[in-house]
Amino acid sequence: MSFPILSLMLAIPAIAAVACLFLSPSAARMTALVATLLDLALGVVLWTSYDVGGAQWQFVEYAPLFGRFGWALGIDGYALLLIVLSVFLMPICIGASWQAVQKRVPEYMSAFLFTEVLMIGTFAAQDLFLFYIFFEAGLIPMFLIIGIWGGANRIYASYKFFLYTLLGSLLMFIAMLYMSITAGTTSIPVLLNYDFPADVQTWLWLAFFASFAVKMPMWPVHTWLPDAHVQAPTAGSVILAGVLLKLGGYGFLRFSLPMFPEASASLVWLVFGLSAVAVVYTSLVALVQSDMKKLIAYSSVAHMAIVTIGLFAFNAQGIEGAMMVMLGHGLVSGALFLCVGVIYDRLHTREISRYGGLANNMPRYAILFLLFTMASVGLPGTSNFVGELLSLMGTYQVSTTIALVCTTGIILGAAYMLYLYRRVVFGEIKSEEVRAMSDLTPRELWLLVPIAAAVLWMGIYPESFLAPMRKDTQILLARIDRARPAGDSLPTKGTGIVPAAHAETTTHAATAHGSAH
Repeated sequence: MSFPILSLMLAIPAIAAVACLFLSPSAARMTALVATLLDLALGVVLWTSYDVGGAQWQFVEYAPLFGRFGWALGIDGYALLLIVLSVFLMPICIGASWQAVQKRVPEYMSAFLFTEVLMIGTFAAQDLFLFYIFFEAGLIPMFLIIGIWGGANRIYASYKFFLYTLLGSLLMFIAMLYMSITAGTTSIPVLLNYDFPADVQTWLWLAFFASFAVKMPMWPVHTWLPDAHVQAPTAGSVILAGVLLKLGGYGFLRFSLPMFPEASASLVWLVFGLSAVAVVYTSLVALVQSDMKKLIAYSSVAHMAIVTIGLFAFNAQGIEGAMMVMLGHGLVSGALFLCVGVIYDRLHTREISRYGGLANNMPRYAILFLLFTMASVGLPGTSNFVGELLSLMGTYQVSTTIALVCTTGIILGAAYMLYLYRRVVFGEIKSEEVRAMSDLTPRELWLLVPIAAAVLWMGIYPESFLAPMRKDTQILLARIDRARPAGDSLPTKGTGIVPAAHAETTTHAATAHGSAH
């Protein structure tokens, strides 16, 4: 398409964000909703127009600005899926804030619209420094959303979030300067095929790792996340867990693996070790939480660890599974935070002990909450099942030990999510306040039902999400093939991973298995 659809997707929320600052609260709400729905419509056009068997980079736009720097946009299958996830969740976030936010509404809506601009820009950027600008600028609106519209301890949480993520990215900026000088270009597609010396790769990889590990977040730099989630308004938690955490995984996929393959292979033990600890440790911490938001926040750290082990398995199952986990987690975690927000709006507490017996007077809520709980656990037929299955299959081919440890974390995940559901939904109603809580309103149903449909769609027909990324995965595997790490469970002797042809066959088999369920 010659039409600059990506620039238009950036321009619509940007213009609306500025307009909201000069509007009344009701007009700002409507403007934000219309702008996000327009971007969702363009996202659907992007999805339907994307040629699965076509060029790697599609919808490419370029305008030189100064020096090597230019306005360079374009997407592959990975970026397509994450952009569609972003534009899908944004109208839901605006709807979730319709009544919950009454203070400084125009500024709030403007902050969310700018967040949408920066998320789409990060995934679409094809220039190294354009990516960095979008990537880092995303801190600012989320910092304001937490710091102004958050809970009682919002200032501490917002500064912790800002400082953790900013400090990690400074090293990445230095690495980018070195890369652009050495390679003589800031074009990401060109840099994806540039061979940096192996000894230099290690330092560049570590510099990028410092930023992406915080964004994921990986253990032990995850401590900002529970505080940010607990203090953020409901919609802030939805977009933080749904999309912003995925920036780290996208960074590993876009930069660390293809640009520094030798370093990625030599340091895979670091990623596997931290991820294995995160899966078990944060699952155990989630099991003892009394605050619903904090429990879901810790579960997000465990799920993101499944993403990192899949990405660094160096095979098709692991990489595609990691992307599916990111997409599934984006939907499910966002829905779970919305479910918490629904009952928080009624009782104004997130303490699990204050609830119980909601199935008696909120049956529609109980059904949808159950669906999202089962999806978080990885029930076959829901979104997370296919991703976790593929990711663990890919990991098993490299390390049986890490695969077993991470499977233990999934079992713990079932324990804390089902324990949460039992205490909130089942049992006797403990107070008259809980007895007086009404079931989902039409507006709340409109927020949750589309996510429920997407969760089931991913679980029943995952091929529609795997197909756009399959060609990009094979291109990535061809790039990193020379650096594949050896493992302790080798289907093909000496490689540490099954051959690409067998990997693709296994992925299709897993897809069929997921579709059958």
